[in-house]
Amino acid sequence: MNQRSPTALTVREIYRTILGESTETGRPCAIVRLTGCHRRCTYCDSAHAFAGGERLTVPEVLAAVAALGCRTVLVTGGEPLLQPGCPELLAALVADGRRTILETSGTRGALPLAAVPSGVRRVVDVKTPGSGLGEGDVAWDQIIGLGPLDELKVVCCDRADYEWSRDLVRDGRRLPAATPVVFSAAEGLLPPATLAGWLVEDGLDVRFQLQLHKTLWPEGERRA
Repeated sequence: MNQRSPTALTVREIYRTILGESTETGRPCAIVRLTGCHRRCTYCDSAHAFAGGERLTVPEVLAAVAALGCRTVLVTGGEPLLQPGCPELLAALVADGRRTILETSGTRGALPLAAVPSGVRRVVDVKTPGSGLGEGDVAWDQIIGLGPLDELKVVCCDRADYEWSRDLVRDGRRLPAATPVVFSAAEGLLPPATLAGWLVEDGLDVRFQLQLHKTLWPEGERRA
């Protein structure tokens, strides 16, 4: 009788750091970065994840995470939901008692957000026009199904991006009302203080964030 082979994923890197984005910012965490992405956003800061890495089984990833000693784990990419084994990995991390966060683009062409197991916080990047993607690339029908434990991230590249995002939040028809929304400025394209000023001026009910890891390690050092 043939035994099922363990699920394997292509993993670009696993390391310990301080979580730099989302409402979980500031927590020591383990990053599991999966290889591959079907998008090329203008503000991408993880192009090194487009290729490379090594094949690891889910138990091997769990062992690597356990060795880092962090309760919080962020699974990211690239686009992690391009890999069929990602939901199994997420479920295994939750079963292992980890606070598990998934960062995903929320665009079409990957596994649906509904494939993510319960107990995982889904942080979904809502792609603005400045990202270089079109509105048709965004999986709006999936995003509307997010809940209060999930999170929406908006990266603004300029004033036009901000106004588009502001109007999206105010309109309320395509975003789930109970899901927190976080705005941040694209590094090198929009000064964070400028974005913060616009938010204050408009009184928009969202959270502003800086990329904490880039403040702590401006030269690109990510490991603790």
